[in-house]
Amino acid sequence: MKLATYKDGSRDGQLVVVSRDLSTAHYATGVAARMQQALDDWGFISPQLQDLYETLNGGKARHAFPFDPKQCMAPLPRAYQWADGSAYINHVELVRLARNSEVPANYYTEPLMYQGGSDDLLGPCDEAVFGDEAWGIDFEAEVAVVTGDVPMGCTPEQALDGVRLLMLANDWSLRNLIPDELAKNFGFVQSKPATAFSPVAVTTDECAGAWVGGKLGLTVQSQWNGRTVGMCDAGQEMTFHFGQLIAHLCKTRNVRAGSIVGSGTVSNRAVEKDGRKDWVRGYSCIAEKRAIETILDGKPATGYMKFGDTIRIEAKGRDGQSVFGAIEQTVSSLRT
Repeated sequence: MKLATYKDGSRDGQLVVVSRDLSTAHYATGVAARMQQALDDWGFISPQLQDLYETLNGGKARHAFPFDPKQCMAPLPRAYQWADGSAYINHVELVRLARNSEVPANYYTEPLMYQGGSDDLLGPCDEAVFGDEAWGIDFEAEVAVVTGDVPMGCTPEQALDGVRLLMLANDWSLRNLIPDELAKNFGFVQSKPATAFSPVAVTTDECAGAWVGGKLGLTVQSQWNGRTVGMCDAGQEMTFHFGQLIAHLCKTRNVRAGSIVGSGTVSNRAVEKDGRKDWVRGYSCIAEKRAIETILDGKPATGYMKFGDTIRIEAKGRDGQSVFGAIEQTVSSLRT
């Protein structure tokens, strides 16, 4: 099934069920008013939401209305936690190679992960507001999962049983603020602003066989200012699947229902073409494009985003239909 959260003036919005083709929706108020409510009692509530979903898809829901992504908050507008991994080792290798730095050996056996802010998550069409273009504004196209309760010390296989929903993320980064924060050896704060999520979150069965072994085998499309810059396969080259990411998070603590875990920037390797490497699938963040330019030409040529720039992130199923709807954001200046 497909779920979304509609704006209603409150912090947590109203839970809605969305049809498979994203054309219509129906308030889930009679079953659960909020997404977190459904996650807290998933075993009891999700079958009722599924019944409403099937009724909606059958055209028999009496109070259905046209679905409008612009009315959506993030599917989970504020979460108990947002932990973002770096599951695509190719991304790490490119960034490290561009600055002549080796990838530590344990990066291949244990995922990188940081704890992001989860109190203010952006809807798919919300403006992305920043104080200064000089901060190095960059999008990051990712896949994310929403979990149920997952116990401390679980195995990766057990962790996968805790996946409730899938969605897309735009994990904004302020690249020029990152070096000073990393130099303090205490993690990201100012360089990782609010993350945006797709209009709908979907159960794994909605991915038509593309969800296999904790990986989503779909193409994540990124369009910057209307130009396609990335058509990256989210499954093929994912070094650590979501079970491994969640288990990493659970090594020393329980993870509770309503936690969001991200994949990190979706990234694919180059192919050899006429004796030269060619990244035919493009990129899912500008930092990776700049790393590629540095590797090939000795210096980056592509600048970061400017006020007024747009980014669109979407994934289509094997039937050509949008699975999650699209993240469509405009970069805007903080108005003081």
